[in-house]
Amino acid sequence: MFFAKKLPVSWLVAGLGNPGDKYENTRHNVGFLVADELGERGNFPIQRLKFKALTNTAAIGGQGVLVMKPVTYMNLSGEAVGEAARFYKLDPAHVLVISDDVDLPLGKLRIRTNGSAGGHNGLKSIIQHLGSDQFPRLKVGVGGKPHPDYDMADWVLGKLQGEDKKVMDEAVKRAADAVECFLREGPQKAMNRFN
Repeated sequence: MFFAKKLPVSWLVAGLGNPGDKYENTRHNVGFLVADELGERGNFPIQRLKFKALTNTAAIGGQGVLVMKPVTYMNLSGEAVGEAARFYKLDPAHVLVISDDVDLPLGKLRIRTNGSAGGHNGLKSIIQHLGSDQFPRLKVGVGGKPHPDYDMADWVLGKLQGEDKKVMDEAVKRAADAVECFLREGPQKAMNRFN
């Protein structure tokens, strides 16, 4: 699964979220939770500040990967992702982004190899900074807002609690499995298994 030997970085895995205790365990920070799960599994803490992000390099699925959690706030995630992708000369197709998705039921995963931002400000920023929407993404469903009048920002920045938290904890583990599968066996196998 993970190997101690360092491989040259050929992939960037960016878990999106907002920095700071205030945002911990919110729906919007699911990308951070998945990045942390990968770090725990491989025993590589994601805490080195580089490229406007907390980072670490590891071998995941036989690939050399820079795992990052941008500290720029969600709507500026592209600054960190773009800088790291340029530094390692990575094609957008080798930038895997993990984000929350309000259009998916809670805990449901969806892998795509490209696409629009779909109203997600983090993805919008990354598209802008990579100059392309041709990068893979793993979306983790956080469920839609409970009723139409509910403010979307309040919803995605709300803390996960009770049954929702249990469902999300499981989804985070599955999402980490999906990242490993994606890097080891490619997008098609990962989509077949996790979508």
